[in-house]
Order: sequence, then C-alpha cells, then structure tokens
Amino acid sequence: MIRELTIRGRRSGTVTARAERRPTLLTPVFITVAAAELAYFTADGILLPALPRFVTGPLGGGNVAVGLIVGAFSLSAFFLRPLAGGLADRRGRRVLMVAGAGLFALSVVGYTVADSISLLATMRLVTGAGEALFFVGALSASMDLASPERRGEAMSFASLSLYMGIGAGPFIGEALIGFGGYRAAWLAAIALGGVAAGLSLRLPRMVPQRQELELGPRRLIHPDGLLPGLILFATIWGMGGFLAFVPLYARDLGMAGAGAVLGLFAGIVVVIRSVGATIPDRLGAAVTTRVSLVLCASGLGVMGLWQTPAGLVTGTVLLGVGVALFTPALFALAVEGVPADERGSVMGTTSAFLDLAFGLGPATLGFVAASVGRGGTFIAGAVVAAVGLVIVLGTRLGRT
Repeated sequence: MIRELTIRGRRSGTVTARAERRPTLLTPVFITVAAAELAYFTADGILLPALPRFVTGPLGGGNVAVGLIVGAFSLSAFFLRPLAGGLADRRGRRVLMVAGAGLFALSVVGYTVADSISLLATMRLVTGAGEALFFVGALSASMDLASPERRGEAMSFASLSLYMGIGAGPFIGEALIGFGGYRAAWLAAIALGGVAAGLSLRLPRMVPQRQELELGPRRLIHPDGLLPGLILFATIWGMGGFLAFVPLYARDLGMAGAGAVLGLFAGIVVVIRSVGATIPDRLGAAVTTRVSLVLCASGLGVMGLWQTPAGLVTGTVLLGVGVALFTPALFALAVEGVPADERGSVMGTTSAFLDLAFGLGPATLGFVAASVGRGGTFIAGAVVAAVGLVIVLGTRLGRT
C-alpha cells in the first residue's frame, strides 16, 4: 500500500514523494481466525494434563500407553493434512475450520465414555482428523490475510492463540479435574470446540483464485513442503515428548504438577510472538530458523541432563524461546514464492510432518522412558533437533 507525501521546494515547486506504508494485518477477519484458534487450542490445552493422568489413573496404563494415546491423534492427522490442504485450496479455508472444530468436539464426547485404552485411542484418531482440518484451514487463512513482507509477523500473532490456549488450558484442565473429575475437563473441551466452530462460521469462504492455465490435477503432496516439513519433524519430535511426559516428569522431580512449567513454556512463546512478532521478518527466516534449532536442542538437553526442578525450568525457558521463533520463520520460508492457490497444499504437506512428529515422538519416546527413565526422552529429543540443525545448514533453507 502506498501513500503520497507532498513536499514544497523553494526552487522546484511541488515534488511528490512516495513512501511505503505496511499493509494492515489485524483486520476483523484476521482477529476472528485468531479467536477461533484460541478457543480450539484452549480445548486442546485442557487435554494435555488430563490425558496422561487419565491413562495412568482410571485406565491403568503405563508409559508406553501414555505415549500411544497422546500421539494417536497424529496418525489420522498425518494422512489427512495433505488432503485437507487441497480441500482448502478448492473449497476455501472456512469449511475446514468449521468441520475440524466440530469433529474435535465430537471426538471428545467419546472420551466421556472411554473405559479402555483401545476405545480412547480410537477417539484420539477422530481428534486427529479434526486437528488436520482445523489447523490447515486456520494456517492457510492466516497466510492469505498477510502481505509477503509480514508473513512471519502474521504467523507470530496467529500462533499466539495456539500458545495462549496451550498455556491456559492445562491450568483449566487440572482445576476442572480437581473440581469435577475428568468428565468436567472433557465437557469444557467439548464446549470450547463448539465455540471455535461457531466463530469459524462467521468467516468468509476464503477460496483462492486458481492460477490461469492451470488445468491439471492437484498434487496431494506438494514438493515445496517436503524439506520444511522434515525440519519441522526434527524440532517438534522432542517437543512432542516434552508435552507428553512433562506432566509425569515434573512429579518425578517432586513438583506438585506440570501446570506451572507448561504455563511458563506457553507464556514465553506468547511474549515473544507478541512483543517480538517482527523478529523473524527482521532477522530473516533462515537465520531465525538456525538460532531457534540451537535453542530447542539446548533446552531439551538441559532438561534431560540436569534432572532437578531448576533444570526443568531452565530447559523449558530455552525450549520456549526456540519454539517461539521457529514455527513463524519456518512456515514463512515454506510459502515463499508459492502462489495463493497452492498455499494450502504446501501448508498441508509441511504440517503433516507436525503430526508425524507428535505421533512418533511420544510413541517412540514412551519406549525410551520405559528403558532409561523419563529424563532420557528429553536427551533423545535434543539429539534429533541437532540433526535438524545439521540438515538446515546443508540445504537451501539455511541459505535463503
């Protein structure tokens, strides 16, 4: 967007100078998308402390069962995200957000009657389907509503809702469990899923125009999303283990619960992505990605090697800063130069690795926890994040 400035000179008369003005980002539609995300991910946050405790308590499961249940939703989400990306490009962003939030709420209804590990795992697969639809729709909408030079900032602001939800949700979940048991936590998540669906209904359809002369079939897997997805997998694999096992690990260390640690983690992300929302755009997405990978690997390593409450808190701070910078930078890199009508496909392909990480991370790290203890899960996550850094340094993502 351009504004004109009129300057009067003594000799040359009137001179018109043109100055750039940054396009508006926080429009009513953008804010509505963020509000729907806040409701959805608060519901998701409520489940974070509730699921591990429910599995090890009423259902009588162990570490392996916790990993499988927490990560089960990622199996269906992994396969559905690329399909969801194509649907978002053809049918619009709104329909995916409405359907995804509704499916999430329906799946949590199943939690209220789950009396076995197998039944709960089935419901988690349905949760994953809802996650795939909602996340791809919301992510694509946020990218559509931002100009190219503000995409990192847009991702920072949009994902505030995600981390505010993850930060507030565990406190709400633990409070509800103490007040009314697991059923109260499930009902609150169902209600918030309904709120997310209702807000999404207020959005325009947001169907991108197809590029001219594009008559061929759509690609289910977009090649531009594969390399960013691999880096995303390497980073989020350890974070998935952190979210799955920190509720139990904190108790191992003598802490009352993980609410404060998860709140600290989310709070750091919220502060950086609000006050420092422009950091990825100002530093450059490639530089920001490298720095964030170092911080994520360091944070997970500190948690696993310094097995005290102080070590857990210190590692959480490092991990929180790294994650806060990582996803806005990486997703901005992923859609750089991608046409609007392929953006959903790229987001679907890239974010599918998020599900792969959240699925394989907790599931495989459950075996690590059973073999060497829960502290070993964080060390394993640090090693995988370090591998991700090596891959970045040796590919185009590190030089962009």
